[in-house]
Amino acid sequence: MIALTALGAASAQVDTFDGLRIAECPYWALASLATRSGHGAEIADAAQTFLGAPLPGVGLCADAVPFHAFWTGPDRWMIEAPHDSHEDLAARLKAAVGDAGSVTEQTDGWVRFDATGARCHDVLERLCNADTRRMNPGTVTQSRIEHLGCFLICRASEHFSLYGPRSSAHSLHHALVTAATSAL
Repeated sequence: MIALTALGAASAQVDTFDGLRIAECPYWALASLATRSGHGAEIADAAQTFLGAPLPGVGLCADAVPFHAFWTGPDRWMIEAPHDSHEDLAARLKAAVGDAGSVTEQTDGWVRFDATGARCHDVLERLCNADTRRMNPGTVTQSRIEHLGCFLICRASEHFSLYGPRSSAHSLHHALVTAATSAL
């Protein structure tokens, strides 16, 4: 069997425009973590031990190589790590947090695109209601893009990661490319 990316190819799709690069990023394992009622302190301690950093607060991200965690809602986070070394991320995370948290494998449920370059703000602001120019590195927001619920992560001033439903990868990619070409 040959593994395929969310866009159906053997390797990641990369689109380059003047001042902008849009890249499909299939090489990440992803797991969701939610605190079970009454276990807030316990999950915070267990997750910090596992990740090497505290779980991020509202609208924030936390980096502790090889992990990246981002807030997705009250007492909920997504954890990502390189797929090659953490294909079993959800199982490892569940072992670390035990019954204090609910962990769900998310790798095949989401697609990630990274938008980098000076024009990333123009493109993203055409598509969503986030003011990306005011987002600081290490922040995350939820937004709708083409009627899809997405997470928008600011990794650097001109580097954003966009997570959307994998089942709508083609629609999301089309929206990004269309916005990139119409913003020229």
